[in-house]
Amino acid sequence: MTITIEDVLAARYATEEMKDIWSTRGKIISERRFWIEVMKAQRDSGADIPEEAIQDYLAVVEEVNLDSINQREKVTRHDVKARIEEFCELAGHQYIHLGMTSRDLTDNVEQMQILSSLELIQARFLSLMVLLAEKADEHRDLVITGRTHMQAAQATTVGKRLATFGDEMLYAYAALDDLICRYPLRGMKGAIGTSQDMLDVLGGNGASLEQLEGGLIQFLGFDETFISVGQVYPRSLDYDVMSTLALLAAGPSNLATTLRLMSGSSLATEGFAPGQVGSSAMPHKMNPRTCERINGLNKILHGQVDMISRLSGDQWYEGDVSCSVVRRVGLPSAFFAIDGLVESAFDVLSKIGFYPIMIEQELAYFLPFLSTTAFLMAATRSGGERETFHEVIKEHATAVEVLRRDGQATPLDLIPRLARDQRFPLGAEEMMAIMEKVRTNTGNAGYQVDSFCSMIEDISRQHPDRVGYKGASII
Repeated sequence: MTITIEDVLAARYATEEMKDIWSTRGKIISERRFWIEVMKAQRDSGADIPEEAIQDYLAVVEEVNLDSINQREKVTRHDVKARIEEFCELAGHQYIHLGMTSRDLTDNVEQMQILSSLELIQARFLSLMVLLAEKADEHRDLVITGRTHMQAAQATTVGKRLATFGDEMLYAYAALDDLICRYPLRGMKGAIGTSQDMLDVLGGNGASLEQLEGGLIQFLGFDETFISVGQVYPRSLDYDVMSTLALLAAGPSNLATTLRLMSGSSLATEGFAPGQVGSSAMPHKMNPRTCERINGLNKILHGQVDMISRLSGDQWYEGDVSCSVVRRVGLPSAFFAIDGLVESAFDVLSKIGFYPIMIEQELAYFLPFLSTTAFLMAATRSGGERETFHEVIKEHATAVEVLRRDGQATPLDLIPRLARDQRFPLGAEEMMAIMEKVRTNTGNAGYQVDSFCSMIEDISRQHPDRVGYKGASII
């Protein structure tokens, strides 16, 4: 009896497009097409490879029998050799893999998978930022209690809060763009990086080798290639890729964390669909489960980043296969995780909601505390010393806060306490007037929202092919 265990990340969280890139069958077909391109290039450079053989290989490219390949690998204990034997038997020829080593095949095809995945995420991430900008603009002027250290701090807006996460995402998007532009292919470098075997196939013609490699670079969708590598390309490149994925995940994960906190205070919701259940035990609960999923996938992604980082700077001479098991697990898992995280963020942003009444109640309650910096500035303008006034406000504010926690005061009690203190120059009416201004005075928040939205509009105009994605339906 054969027991099949499902890849949870792929099955539960990744989209069909991302799964297709990393599926075993898809990779085998990509490898076969790569072999055929190499054969064509070798033939064009004078190698004795009949056109009939190329056509016979083409005819069976998609005839993938995973059970047969697995049985071969049990004998050969070599995955690439098993796939070579299978493809050659199907085609009835033995012309593939001439002058190649396993890494000529696997490294290059895996890099194609990586680049395809990065480009898929690139488009979806920009569409996600477009959606976030729409929400930031919609809630541009909704004033809310800003918090630092989880404490009420100053007034901000919901739109500004969303734009803050968006600005972090913009930074990550720029890093992704840069990575895609400079991401180099290993190329056809052979068993130890000298390309000696391929040169032998091409009759020692260096120009033919350069032409062959150039064609394969184009076929795989790359612009750059490494000049000198060993059997494997530097695994620090994988770490660069993974670190960029972690950078992409940070903004949406920070957004999800804040929405979880706001949901717990009844200030916001990620949406709650008809028929949805928050808790199997407590019927009243409306848990922010998709935001929790985003944070969870972020943790998984960081685990994969850490794992891949261990390969960086650990290459023996021209290479070995100690990296294989780590990369087999880490690379696809990381892309499944970021894919699921982005899809979950689409789901949250498409259904996100805020509760102005609850937001206003919280704002009104904490308004005296939120106004303390404005009191300090007004008092300083009267001609006194800032640090003296800071100490006076701190003395009364902390006293009120201690009493508040015992139910003996509210933040509003700060006003008469300060007004009675001879060391402080502002009267109660003056402070009440300042508070009313603070209620709607959110500094540069509106401009920051507008600037973020404008930057998203500019990028969208430059890359119309990357916008329009609305997210897949998720459970």
